[in-house]
Amino acid sequence: MIAETGLASIFAAAAGLMGAVVLLTVLAGGARLTATTTATTCDDTSPPEPLSAEPCGQFPDVMPTEGLAERGVIAVLAALHMRGVPYSWGGGNANGPGFGIDQGAHTRGFDCSGLAEYAWAKAGARIGGETSTQWDAGVRVPRSQVRPGDLIFFATAPARPATIHHVGIAIDTTRMVHAPSTGSTVRIDTWAGDPYREHEFIGIIRPATTHTTASRTTP
Repeated sequence: MIAETGLASIFAAAAGLMGAVVLLTVLAGGARLTATTTATTCDDTSPPEPLSAEPCGQFPDVMPTEGLAERGVIAVLAALHMRGVPYSWGGGNANGPGFGIDQGAHTRGFDCSGLAEYAWAKAGARIGGETSTQWDAGVRVPRSQVRPGDLIFFATAPARPATIHHVGIAIDTTRMVHAPSTGSTVRIDTWAGDPYREHEFIGIIRPATTHTTASRTTP
């Protein structure tokens, strides 16, 4: 498991941007997140690496703030609150975990794009439930300028967006929270420098909060 103590500095900075909207407290045994308010299917090829962590619980309803940086923080916090939720092929939507299709039909959880859809719905953006629509749901961002909440995409042929098969939600320039594959759970992984991920990296999208598109209908 990746050490999570480094998340404190990320969200401390984010809290400053948001006027103390987000507080990250690192406790023994993991990170506890507290948020308050002031006003195509996915990758199923990586080796499974199940975790024993329980879901962090439901993310509280929030009123999205105006800035994209603040909304990105809301999105990544929402995804982090789903750590431990099982991977389900085709599962999940803007409302939360759901039963998937095929090998995910009996598992209530998320696949990668279902998690991304849920996280950004919490931040006030409808980005759709498939990686193909999410790739077109915002603006391209250089990896040197990645911010919390940006969507990181991977493709079997990085020169061809039609081959995108996986998406993660950026925590910082090196780590993402994502739903990896059948047998795993929503978790934090380092993608930058990982040979498999670097080989398939295609780009980063910052969702536009005015974008709307159809959501999945998984229960």
